[in-house]
Amino acid sequence: MNLLMSDKTLTQPPALGEADRYVDLSRLKIGNCIGCFGCWVKTPGKCVIRDDAVTVYPLIAKSERVIYVSRIFCGCYDVPMKTMLERAIPVQQAFIRLYHGETHHVQRNVAEKDAVIIAYGCESEEERAVFQKLVSRNASNMLFRSHRIYFVSEDEAEAAVEREVKAWKNS
Repeated sequence: MNLLMSDKTLTQPPALGEADRYVDLSRLKIGNCIGCFGCWVKTPGKCVIRDDAVTVYPLIAKSERVIYVSRIFCGCYDVPMKTMLERAIPVQQAFIRLYHGETHHVQRNVAEKDAVIIAYGCESEEERAVFQKLVSRNASNMLFRSHRIYFVSEDEAEAAVEREVKAWKNS
């Protein structure tokens, strides 16, 4: 399965394959993680907050290829994407393991992924460097087998998405 997840509505979403999914975070109601750890102890693998996030994090877990489209703010994903990624904690367990020589949470039926991050609105080289380091550090927690980041203007984001979706079809 492939997942295209965007923090902005794509005016011309690319034609996706049957097993592909497009999630427009700007159209969903996703609250902040409250740090209750209910998804680990009360309802293992399921967030206790009943909103649209509960339909999205299983897609993240199952996907073998992902494209994340996000505005960059202060070297980080902007609020919609960051909120969703934080709410995906139910795909991890409370238990810790060694992974590539570092301690990381045990994943709960999560597929390894090839990830492409299309980052728009990034103003400076310093901000880009911070974001690259963030994605690199998150890659192990998110089980990214590989990842690439494309820094584009907001106007170029949709064309970048189209190129990456075509690459899915050609592989």
